[in-house]
Amino acid sequence: MEIIFLLAELIPCLLIGYLLGRFKKDLSLTISRPLMSYGIPISLMGILLKSGLESPLIESALLALVAIGFLMTLLNCLPGIKNLIPNRSLQLGSAFGNTGYFGIPVSLALLPNHALIYSIGFDLGATLVIWSIGPILLTDPSKVLSSNRYWQNFIKAIFRSPAVNGLIGALIVHSSPWNEQITALLWIPSRVVIVLALLIVGMRLSWLRKANLSRIKIQITSIKNALIMKLVGLPVIMLIISSAIRLPNVMREALVLQSAAPTAISVLLISQAASRDEDEATSLVVLSTIIALISIPAWLMILRL
Repeated sequence: MEIIFLLAELIPCLLIGYLLGRFKKDLSLTISRPLMSYGIPISLMGILLKSGLESPLIESALLALVAIGFLMTLLNCLPGIKNLIPNRSLQLGSAFGNTGYFGIPVSLALLPNHALIYSIGFDLGATLVIWSIGPILLTDPSKVLSSNRYWQNFIKAIFRSPAVNGLIGALIVHSSPWNEQITALLWIPSRVVIVLALLIVGMRLSWLRKANLSRIKIQITSIKNALIMKLVGLPVIMLIISSAIRLPNVMREALVLQSAAPTAISVLLISQAASRDEDEATSLVVLSTIIALISIPAWLMILRL
């Protein structure tokens, strides 16, 4: 029943987005730019204030950093694994999921209400990292070194991060005397942003209309390792970590399901901004989203065995 509710929430948004993308291919970029600048901070503010700025949020964010950091270390330091995914965009895509706009609806549909704070914590930790180091990782290394401004760029990226802006806004509102009223006002636009983000994913699915079978096979071959790492590898890492430290079942389920979210739209947006590996990023976002409709329910069944 939970899985049916999840699909009933996700599939209509993806389908409407797909139809919109067929008729206006650039609409996703038109929507995504203001969404990243204003929608995501507002959405994060609303979700953070609704769930409460409490210690479980910080714990979940730290565990997200540990799991993602471990995977990124493997991808960059172990030659055997590094050779499997040498492409930087695909490395980002295998480590960072669409937690906020795919994972949060999954949490709302499949898990009890008190699990939401764990899901949001994971999303916050992952979002902080992807928008802080993602643009730098996809920048030409020679340019970064020659300009000798790596740390300046790093700090600027952090303070431009939608997640950081959302967190700062939430802290300001939380400390104000109008906390409850503003939280109530922000909850509805927070859910609207989630729907818009799912529509953008659906618009990206319109790529399939222009791709013939042979092209799809080529794309799958080029991204298959990143696809496996995102939908299987990262959730396995999080499952091992959460089992090793004996997290409560609900927290473990929330973090593993967030780890199993399909590749983040952020990876595609960063690739487009850097004019680097856009086709691979698009394929990974689209195909991981389609497969996640099956793999996430499968992960839930595994977790509840």
